[in-house]
Amino acid sequence: MTPEIEVLDSTLVARLQGELDMKVTDSMRSALDQALDTSGAKHLLFDLRQVSFIDSSGLGVILGRYRRIVDKGGRLGFVNVEPPVRRVLELSGVLRISTEFQDEHQAVAELARGGLA
Repeated sequence: MTPEIEVLDSTLVARLQGELDMKVTDSMRSALDQALDTSGAKHLLFDLRQVSFIDSSGLGVILGRYRRIVDKGGRLGFVNVEPPVRRVLELSGVLRISTEFQDEHQAVAELARGGLA
């Protein structure tokens, strides 16, 4: 899985699809790290509309990028989280250290101005 990546304002938007599991985490980690290194983005927004499954290795990719973003003074956000994936994010505590937004436009605006949703 290669994420579709776009930079909007100060936010790197990563649109993921399929299953975020150990089969794809190495390539996902590399793609996200390269994009974070070259884009200058302060915040990271994951669009999970097309993600059907996430396991502990997928959570590891998210948490590793969270640490990178926080070190820059940025925030982590999510949009379009399907119920089964939301449950994993809730149980793992990821949603306690991030923000879930209603849509991408709202997320980019809130993250850019530093406000909370």
